[in-house]
Amino acid sequence: MKHLCYSKIILLTIFLSSSLFASISQKSAIVYYGKAVSYSMVGIHNYIIVEPKNTNPYTHGFDVYKDKIYARVVLNKELLKDKTILSSEPYSSFKNFYFDIDDNIKNNSKITTFIKNFKLNHQLGKLLINARFSKLSEIVDSLNAIVIEKATSLSKERLQRLKSLNLDLIGLESTSIMKQDRKVLVLQNLGFIPYVADYEYLRYGKSSKNAIKREILTLIDEKKLDRTFLGAHQSGAMPLEYLGYIQKLYDINKGLPDIDYLGHYAGVVIWLRDEYESPQRLLKWILGLKDRGIKVAFANSFGFNTDELLLKSLDIEVYDGDESLQNKRKIIYQDKMIGFEIDPSLDKSTLYLNPNNAKKLLTYEDSNGLTSTPAAITSWGGYAVSEAFSTVLDDENIWIINPFEFFKEALKLKPLIIPDPTTENGNRLFFTHVDGDGMINRVESDPELFSGDTILNDILKVYKIPHSISLIGAEVSPNGLYPKFSTRVMQIAKEMYALENVEPATHTFTHPFFWGKIKNDNLDEEYRLKPKGYKFSLSNELSGTLKSINKELIEKDSTKLAQTVFWSGDCAPRIVALDYVYKNKILNINGGDTTISNTNPWLTRVAPLGLERGEYYQIFTGAQNENVFTNDWLGPFWGFKRVVQTFKRTNSPRRLKPIDVYYHLYSGSKAASVNALKYIFDWSLKQDILPIFTSEYIPKVMDYFTVSIANENNYWLYDGMRNLKTLRVEKQAVSVDFKNSKTTLGIKHFENHTYIALNEKMRHLVKIDSENRNNSKTSYLISSNAKVTQYINSSLNKSFTFDGHIDLKLKFHLAKNCKISSNPLASKVILSDENSLLEYKNTKKAIVNVLCR
Repeated sequence: MKHLCYSKIILLTIFLSSSLFASISQKSAIVYYGKAVSYSMVGIHNYIIVEPKNTNPYTHGFDVYKDKIYARVVLNKELLKDKTILSSEPYSSFKNFYFDIDDNIKNNSKITTFIKNFKLNHQLGKLLINARFSKLSEIVDSLNAIVIEKATSLSKERLQRLKSLNLDLIGLESTSIMKQDRKVLVLQNLGFIPYVADYEYLRYGKSSKNAIKREILTLIDEKKLDRTFLGAHQSGAMPLEYLGYIQKLYDINKGLPDIDYLGHYAGVVIWLRDEYESPQRLLKWILGLKDRGIKVAFANSFGFNTDELLLKSLDIEVYDGDESLQNKRKIIYQDKMIGFEIDPSLDKSTLYLNPNNAKKLLTYEDSNGLTSTPAAITSWGGYAVSEAFSTVLDDENIWIINPFEFFKEALKLKPLIIPDPTTENGNRLFFTHVDGDGMINRVESDPELFSGDTILNDILKVYKIPHSISLIGAEVSPNGLYPKFSTRVMQIAKEMYALENVEPATHTFTHPFFWGKIKNDNLDEEYRLKPKGYKFSLSNELSGTLKSINKELIEKDSTKLAQTVFWSGDCAPRIVALDYVYKNKILNINGGDTTISNTNPWLTRVAPLGLERGEYYQIFTGAQNENVFTNDWLGPFWGFKRVVQTFKRTNSPRRLKPIDVYYHLYSGSKAASVNALKYIFDWSLKQDILPIFTSEYIPKVMDYFTVSIANENNYWLYDGMRNLKTLRVEKQAVSVDFKNSKTTLGIKHFENHTYIALNEKMRHLVKIDSENRNNSKTSYLISSNAKVTQYINSSLNKSFTFDGHIDLKLKFHLAKNCKISSNPLASKVILSDENSLLEYKNTKKAIVNVLCR
């Protein structure tokens, strides 16, 4: 009998493995009726059913996945009588609907008429219906799939009748977390697209394929400081993002979140500035996470008084150390993770920590022979506190521990092939954006000229790369601060926006200094510019200025309309402003203080990609502007040259940012600042870059936060990559199986990374060549300075359509049996080994064909 049971286990293991491997290519579904949909969790599925009243239709994730999202509608007597309900909120933003038939009307003949008429009026939408309706055959032509609750309980006859309709059958079951995987396999074997979850569909369950958990819940305390200024965000978000994960900040003052609804998080970080008021409650919560297998990392402190009784439950012994000056400490063990930017000082903590059953990262011993371990990886996660985490030196926050390795190991984060918004087609992304301040500043060398004149003639007309230029309404409008000069500066703006390489944007109307001071859609004059008779509102500041620019300053036939706000002042918009821009489809950027340099080479000076408030993201710049590098415009006025140091240090040893030349129009007022801009642009153009407009960069970052990933063995499936077109592998010698990666354009090795370029599609299946063979027998794109708008990949021919903003420069790897041609012809072709470099003059668009025998 023992042998028989053992055999069953082996067979089940083989069955599970083979099923899971095949599942990544199978259809899947998810039903989630909770609030704040995690699009990185749901986006990978073919069917996404949500509760409309709990779903914000203005978020980026909703917009990306809306073709697969279905609004659950309870079809009852009231709805049959009043069909206009579905034309109102919360349903009006949805394209697709799932009609969940009320038991009381499941045999109502009016349902047939209702569904047929609804489909007739929503021909572009897709419909699902619950199998409770007894006359499905009458409406089969109007449906895309059928949803069956308690699907495993169906009789064979009923199941066969449903299958005979030749529609997708989504089988739903509810069970405990421990039994979900097994129930999924049962549903698959019956022919269903499976979905198994809790009884209320308020947690994320399991289907045939499932997204990798990318979100990290980070507990913070916003009682005294806004999240913009907290170390958890400023220092902690960027390392997690570089690993491919998403920091989700949670204010502990709202109360500890319910553990039962945290199963979709990849881990939890506790990063509290002050001691939590109820440490026993926090410890109980942490132990609950431990019981559910969710790893926890303590950052900088434990967030409560570290006494013996509290930490004993985490298997850490605590006792007081000798505080006398005679007691000296020495390091007796230091993991390679410690001493990342600076070595530990060992001069802070008077408490000695000794974890049991842990991997110690730093241990010191005092003169009395007592030891302490302020950093360790434990069975429940890990901690790095006090002198083992970071230090402050001359007001600089400096990492002692390697944050990339610490969070990865403590939270047991799955190594990802990472969506990367710094790079496209192998080249580093480049953009430049300009805040509108100082358009009317006089040029020192010629007071007859405005700063805008100099930027127009010496920069925009000379450097024919994409420039994104914003204006402050109150500076240029005849109803603004300087009506005497309005006609002249508006003419400068018109000439700027008439250039092919310039796109318009707004820097608001009155340049709000502190966005957090907006109350009831009003901002007191002391916190903004003061044009006479102006009534403040977000509408006037944002939509109003965009409409004015597009109406008064843009040529009628222009396709480059103003659609972006460059945040002003403290660049810290609160939820009310973000809600406005998302609802009005306005892109946003600014904020984030990336100022790393040779004199301040600390990673804490590299900002994250953005900041989440509610379900919206503020997108950060790639580097800070010249105001910072010139000491608040006090000098030296050539100081912006030092931003090149920032560009270099955010490129190696890790590419953390694109190149973003961010400055103000007032830089045109001084010869030194203009020369600094020329120096920066000259340097940038010598790099391997892909220039884009700022409005093209912002959606790539927004994609990062909502991309959904699934993985089985060497196969990686991505969805939601609408604008983001690059994956990064943290290894240099990585190969892609191009035969099984149909949407992959090519690869480029750079330092210790490999960048994988993807085509114009949103969904991609990429297979990594596990044997790391080179791709000498395959032709592929290595790099380009233009995006690929169409890619045709047939058995013998590959066709690439390039569309860029500057003269094309394309590099391909060619297999020995392949030839390359292009229309128009390249001005120069350079062959080396099996690589082919194509350079063009006065050509920004081309079709390149690679034909292989």
